[in-house]
Amino acid sequence: MSSSHARGSHLLTEGPIGRTMISFALPIMAGNAAQSLNGSINSIWVGRYLGEAALTATANANNIMFFLIGSIFGIGMAATILIGQATGARDLARARRVMGTSASFFIGLSALIAAAGWFLADPVLRAMGTPAAALPLAEQYLQVIFLSMPFLYAFAFVSAALRGAGDSRTPFRFLLLSVALDIALNPLLIFGWGPVPALGIAGSAASTFFAQGVSLAAMLLHLRRKRHPLWLGRQDAHLLKIDPDVLRALIVKGVPMGLQMVLISLAMIAMISLVNAHGTVTAAGYGAALQLWTYVQMPAMAIGAACSSIAAQSVGAGRWDRVGAAARTGTMFNFLMTGALIAPLILFDRYTLALFLPEGSASFEIARHLNHISVWSFLFFGVSFVISGVVRATGAVIPPLLILGFALWGIRVPFATWLQPALGTDALWWSFPVSALCSMLMSIAYYRWGGWRKARMMAAPERVAAPVAARTIAAPAEVPAQPPAPVADACPDDGRVAAVAAKAD
Repeated sequence: MSSSHARGSHLLTEGPIGRTMISFALPIMAGNAAQSLNGSINSIWVGRYLGEAALTATANANNIMFFLIGSIFGIGMAATILIGQATGARDLARARRVMGTSASFFIGLSALIAAAGWFLADPVLRAMGTPAAALPLAEQYLQVIFLSMPFLYAFAFVSAALRGAGDSRTPFRFLLLSVALDIALNPLLIFGWGPVPALGIAGSAASTFFAQGVSLAAMLLHLRRKRHPLWLGRQDAHLLKIDPDVLRALIVKGVPMGLQMVLISLAMIAMISLVNAHGTVTAAGYGAALQLWTYVQMPAMAIGAACSSIAAQSVGAGRWDRVGAAARTGTMFNFLMTGALIAPLILFDRYTLALFLPEGSASFEIARHLNHISVWSFLFFGVSFVISGVVRATGAVIPPLLILGFALWGIRVPFATWLQPALGTDALWWSFPVSALCSMLMSIAYYRWGGWRKARMMAAPERVAAPVAARTIAAPAEVPAQPPAPVADACPDDGRVAAVAAKAD
């Protein structure tokens, strides 16, 4: 193959690691912010102009959509790591084999979900206890969302694959296209205009359908035009045949990573239940703080994703020195970037919380109080996120799951439950930094003394070299970090894998 086939892939095993990490993480963080903004704008259209029943309908339907997307999160991360390791090893043939099997798996699964969801929307919503007034609207909305799942799954998978190959900028560009189209189409399809009929709540879901479909098609055309090394054309149809070894790695390694999202979701439900027991005023204050926390955690998640991709490529290349450097640098950036967000939220909390609560309300002071206690937990959370991203890049997926499970269900929920008689509602708020600190310490301990360097994503034909270097890396005590986030950033052009294609031939 010519070197043009390597365009779009970037080696994360070369160049200054700090610059590589930041350039990779920033598009991810900006993409997360854009998606959050998109969701807020769509909710405004539905809530203010279609009414409370419609907003309730979308909330119930979106819970199902987020569950379906979250359920394949881990498998997407497994694909990211597999492709990252192959890219680092300059083994384009293996990367394309993973791409083919993963594409067939995601497309087949999404098609089944779309077909089943159309008929199961009503019984699923009823099982969730969706209010009767919102049920017909929720069914209309959810049926169209189910039809969008093939586009949503395919877009998420291709984005994950590109990040594994070292490119986070291309997924970001087409994510922005999707967000822009969704924002523009929402009012048009809800209210209609000219020849476009008014679809009501179904129009909100239809805007997602068209936005995802157009952005996916545009991204695929871009990869074809650029002759990207991961692009599979008609001549590559044989690669779409399921490879049992790759599929086994996707499921065996991906499911534990996906379970982390389940544990986090269940723990949040448990915490909200404990907060609700103290009444509407406390629950409203907690809800306002959660709005801020959504943005506070974004740097940690983006940095963790970047670390995971850098570590995956470094493991494939046998660059264990760079794996350790990714953990150290990621930890430092987490403290700098997350701290840069936390400080103004504390100093100017009267202004930030006033976006969600009137200053005179009792909930406002509760929100300020709990935010001063709990928001610092994201510094520790970020460290755990970085370390988990690094160790998972080798295939060590069970220990991060166990650490997270124990931190949430062995520490956070019991702390918040059992210490309320002594601390009152402060037991709820202190449970966040206490559990996050314990998670960070356990993650550091596993990084330093655990056997994650010997783990493998799958039995590769060739063995990845990592002996002496793996032992000589003294894991710094300050190295911390946690779990789930797939990515790999677009390095400068000089980091492109120009030799990958030649090696594959």
